[in-house]
Amino acid sequence: MLGVLPVKWVARLKHGGVVNQFIMATMVTIPALNFGMLMGWQSPMTPILQSKDGPAPEPISDETISWMAAITFMPPIFCGFMVGDLADRWGRKFTTLLTALMLVISWTITLCSLAPWALITSRAVAGLACAGCYVVIPLYLKEIASDNIRGALGSLFILSQNLGYLVVYVAGDLLSFAAVLWLCTAVPAIFLVAFIAMPETPVFLVKQGKIKEARAALAWLRNTTTDDKDLEEAIQQLEREEEHARSMKKATWKSIVKDKTTFKAFRISLNVMLSQETCGYLVVLMYAGSIFEQASESISLKLSPNKQTIVVGAIQLLGSIVASCIVEQTGRKWLLAGTSFATGLSMLALGAWFYITSMNIWLPGWLPVLAMCLCIFADAAGYQPVPYVITSELFSFQHRGMVTSFVSSVDALSDFLQTKAYDPLLKLLGIHWVFIMFSMVCFLGTFYTVMWVPETKDKTVEEIYALLEDGRKKEKRKGKEDVENGKEMSRL
Repeated sequence: MLGVLPVKWVARLKHGGVVNQFIMATMVTIPALNFGMLMGWQSPMTPILQSKDGPAPEPISDETISWMAAITFMPPIFCGFMVGDLADRWGRKFTTLLTALMLVISWTITLCSLAPWALITSRAVAGLACAGCYVVIPLYLKEIASDNIRGALGSLFILSQNLGYLVVYVAGDLLSFAAVLWLCTAVPAIFLVAFIAMPETPVFLVKQGKIKEARAALAWLRNTTTDDKDLEEAIQQLEREEEHARSMKKATWKSIVKDKTTFKAFRISLNVMLSQETCGYLVVLMYAGSIFEQASESISLKLSPNKQTIVVGAIQLLGSIVASCIVEQTGRKWLLAGTSFATGLSMLALGAWFYITSMNIWLPGWLPVLAMCLCIFADAAGYQPVPYVITSELFSFQHRGMVTSFVSSVDALSDFLQTKAYDPLLKLLGIHWVFIMFSMVCFLGTFYTVMWVPETKDKTVEEIYALLEDGRKKEKRKGKEDVENGKEMSRL
């Protein structure tokens, strides 16, 4: 019996090309992994860069470090629109390769010089890769995935990024400064060569009229032959969708705003992404070292700064793995609502702990550590990955690139403002009110998700829009009833 189980599991994985799709998704998300390495690199390397005996020609100032962190989010604010247009014109594969090239250039600049101007320039170039990662990778994952594993593949984006954080944290603890830099440069360089052999998405190939290539790509992804009946039906469905898209006017922002259902989908996408980006997750990561330090005063938890970041990275990765495993069982809506609520509770607990201890009242040091771990885990297990999955599922090919690029630009602006405003906000309000404020954002996100976000699991765009239209009709009916009740009350 036990010997039969592995055979059944392998057969189930092979059926429908699950293995091939996971291989492709893993390849596609390597730029996200390297971007995570790039973002995480600053944490273990800042003390080395600021050391008098470090590899930099002169110790790097706090101001330069601050700009290194913030400048990465500036290019996506302005380039997100261009990346979406590039992905629609030249393809998802070409844009992914270009993203990897930007990462190679960024790391190469750092390899060549550690002067302040070079470090900031390197991060600015990485910002172009950031725009590519956050726009094209969710599109790629959506368009190669079967409906039954769409959420699991979509959540690999954040999983890979969090894996990148952990890899660079561990490498920074074990390897030399130069070895870490070479490792970080090698990842996108190898990817750039290897990814040339991978196929373009079938959706884009159909859009280009390359039906034969689309059939071959889809056959490989589904692990079947090109003359398979189900495959032919899938290709015909893609052709019908493309014909419908061509029969309509060219996708513009006016067409999004004019169509009430599409505009509602756009608002939902923007709101869930803004809620995710403004939930204070960055603040928790920035303040992790201080939380560990204060906890060590009352419990025997003495970790070096590098060990602390490794613990944080491990919790992030564990949360991402959980998200990939359960997103198809729980659905998008309730996983997002549950994790945003858990993140809000942990933020509130952190704020309360800092507020009460500021009044010289003793509280156990394990409380903020537990709250911080819950916050990081819950965020990675749903609050971070699910909005990307929902956004990619809410729109047809016609609008997907435009909306994803716009939302990514707004997110990048939010990240930039948070990074630069963190210290002034901390001095103005105090850390306790900062955490409490972010907990309110999380709770608002939970309320919005429960009330207005549709369940997109296993649904086509048409089915999702039918749900949104039904919601609009109910709102109208409720509005009419309220008016009629008002009239009756006025008669009385």
